[in-house]
Amino acid sequence: MAPLPAAALTLLLLTGPAALLPGAGFTSDFITHTTRPWIGPEYWANPLQDWRVAGGRLECFVSGANRNVQILTHQLANDNTPFTASVRLGPLHSAQPLTPGWAGLRLGISGPVDDYRFAAIHGRGFDAGITTTGKLFLGPDQYAAATRSRDAGIPLSDVELSLSATPAPDGVLLTLSARDRSSNRRARPVSITIPSERLAGNVAVVAHWDNLSPRPAPASPRGGNAAFWFDDWTLDGPRVQHHPHQAFGPILWSQYTLSHRVLKMTAQMPPLGVDDSPSVQLQIHQNGAWKTIDEEIIHTLARTATFRVPDWDDSRDIRYRLVYPLISSAGKPVPHFWEGTVRRDPVDKPDLVVAGFTGNQDTGFPNLPTIKNLLHHNPDLLFFSGDQIYENVAGYGIQRLPVETAALDYLRKWYLVGWSFGDLMRDRPSVLIPDDHDVYQGNIWGGGGRKQPLSEHERGGYVMPAEWVNMVQRTQTAHLPDPFDARPVQQGISVYYTALLYGRVSFAILEDRKFKSGPKGITPPTGGRPDHVTDPNFDRDAYDPPGATILGERQLDFVRQWTADWRGADFKVALSQTIFGAAATTHGAEFMRLVADLDTNAWPRSARDRALRELRKGYAFMYAGDTHLPSLIHHGVEDFNDSGWSFCVPSIAAGYPRLYEPAQPGKNRAPGMPEYTGEFLDPFHSKMTVWAVANPLKKWRDHPYERLMDKASGYGIVRLHKKTGKITAECWPILVDAAAPGAGSRQFPGWPKTIAREDNFLKKGVAWLPRVAVSGLDNPVIQVVDESTGEHVYTLRIQGSAWHPRVFSKSGVYTLRVGEPGRDFREFRGLRPSARDAAPELAIRFDAP
Repeated sequence: MAPLPAAALTLLLLTGPAALLPGAGFTSDFITHTTRPWIGPEYWANPLQDWRVAGGRLECFVSGANRNVQILTHQLANDNTPFTASVRLGPLHSAQPLTPGWAGLRLGISGPVDDYRFAAIHGRGFDAGITTTGKLFLGPDQYAAATRSRDAGIPLSDVELSLSATPAPDGVLLTLSARDRSSNRRARPVSITIPSERLAGNVAVVAHWDNLSPRPAPASPRGGNAAFWFDDWTLDGPRVQHHPHQAFGPILWSQYTLSHRVLKMTAQMPPLGVDDSPSVQLQIHQNGAWKTIDEEIIHTLARTATFRVPDWDDSRDIRYRLVYPLISSAGKPVPHFWEGTVRRDPVDKPDLVVAGFTGNQDTGFPNLPTIKNLLHHNPDLLFFSGDQIYENVAGYGIQRLPVETAALDYLRKWYLVGWSFGDLMRDRPSVLIPDDHDVYQGNIWGGGGRKQPLSEHERGGYVMPAEWVNMVQRTQTAHLPDPFDARPVQQGISVYYTALLYGRVSFAILEDRKFKSGPKGITPPTGGRPDHVTDPNFDRDAYDPPGATILGERQLDFVRQWTADWRGADFKVALSQTIFGAAATTHGAEFMRLVADLDTNAWPRSARDRALRELRKGYAFMYAGDTHLPSLIHHGVEDFNDSGWSFCVPSIAAGYPRLYEPAQPGKNRAPGMPEYTGEFLDPFHSKMTVWAVANPLKKWRDHPYERLMDKASGYGIVRLHKKTGKITAECWPILVDAAAPGAGSRQFPGWPKTIAREDNFLKKGVAWLPRVAVSGLDNPVIQVVDESTGEHVYTLRIQGSAWHPRVFSKSGVYTLRVGEPGRDFREFRGLRPSARDAAPELAIRFDAP
């Protein structure tokens, strides 16, 4: 497969004044007023935490393999015109002897995806540098020869490295020379002729330590003494292309929500210096001019500024911009802007469209096919259900301590999310909830916030420091509506579960990991991983310990109140990290079959049932991710299909594969449907009806996007049809062009699927309250309350004007509420159930609004 072009998408996302300025050279101009990890908007550092700008120069102050900083705004074109490149460099710790390695330039950094951002993370290039023994080389063969040579090299104190590229009959002739300014000694120049196309792409400076240990080591280990400083970096000539719009920062992107006329917005910033400006302004465009309406301090660890603006005019689109004065190398503040639109609340839009994502491995970065399709779908809301990052994202492993270094390590991975999706987030609300990998755990049972060492994390708790966990949550959730109950859990870890009302759809944003019990110590030993059950005869009751929880009592109380509150809402949608079920049978690249997986929300069984019983009271549709296995399932508690539907979206970029391969065909499946659909008992004997799954292939192609296609990567779309009360779930493979004719039929098998709102609570009634016939009000809300217990039985907005409320006991006394909550919600108390045919009619007349 040929590299996928980014040009068309780049033009769509263009934010600068020009897409291409050929022949515009580059000269570094590092700041002098402060020391900071972030070098500037023209650069990308690998990894962020090992570099800094200090004293007017660039420093790689942590020695390691393949440390590099790439220019974002200038690339070498794929032609054969001449260019030059140069840089000054020297050892950072001159008092210590250098260890094997080199420093210098990397040219033509590129990869199978034609995008400068992909190249910055995954690209490979052609190296031109000087070894730590003072010898020049061009390419791997010359480097190997230079490391073997016993010839004396030049001292490395303050070296001027200069490279020239001139056209040659069979490619391009590269010549590299160097002079140590302190000793005025010159290295022996080297030359090589290579194919011209090898030089097309990004350009970087590199500090590289050769790990000569025979022991296996990470791909980019830290160690040795090959730390260098760099300055006076230039790139010039007709082959140099200038793309000013490719600068990234200082305002990296924004995220916002709008609910109940309260705007919450977060500006994500890079790690700045102590002498940089500490705050960001929020401005709106009003009466032909920009007006500052708020200013917020940048959080020292999360590098975010979060705004809360009450009484927002949600009846119209409002242009906004974030403003940050970045101090230049001349010492003067230069305002930088990030502009977008806060869309009006689409209360009158017939369909609300919600795009859903999960599992964002960097193999898909920068997600070009997905972004292109989303521009076509133009969703009203973006929902990221978790695993926005993985520990391996962007290479270089993870660093857990100290907290500041761990924060920079996380932020570098997190920034890739905004680098891909930021242009979509700027103009529409987004909901993001972190999952296990976001907080550097392979699985997480939060245990109410307890502290756990990594070796004991299956007991329930957080491995990383609470301050760091709160930093992660702040970056992803600070822009959500205010928490329902803001009291922190153990260790002072914050909570964010809340409700969002947008476009007449009421969303519950859940934390189905934070309060969840860990299996270790409360379930029988498995003989292996505490969460992997391999014995087909395991005792299911023993694996359902009393008191084990998923949502916890605090969050269940929130769900009870949320399902009962239908003010301004036509639908209820629960957003969670994963579904309350377990469809996967086969796990991992070796396709291991498990009997049961305690990381799913099918466990603990009783806690799963409690959650579903509460959610179905609001006829809630469930939208989630995590499993790497797209699925559409109708859940049951007492009986099949008596509870809500769940849609688990595909991974944006799937890594660890999972499949659903049941041993027996499903029962009562629809005609013509595959054998893996129909009614099943999950591993814990909970009831589920599988409508669709999208199993990955077991052999994968090499190109990044083709491999992701084979692994069933993609995204979800949910359309909430307000006029009909229907819900449509769509499941799109990553490489299907959603704008192409007939694209809808090329979704994963089983999708699209349309259900009715009422299908999310089909528990059969055993008795009935009076038939409700309403006049003067369309689509009223119906609520049933058991007077003997005060229990909310269910609430929904009906489609039409008539409804026959059912109850689930032949005895008891009930309250029935009918109308429009918050405006005219009529209450009828003391109602006793009867047989369906014997139920009287209750005619209710409302004055037309």
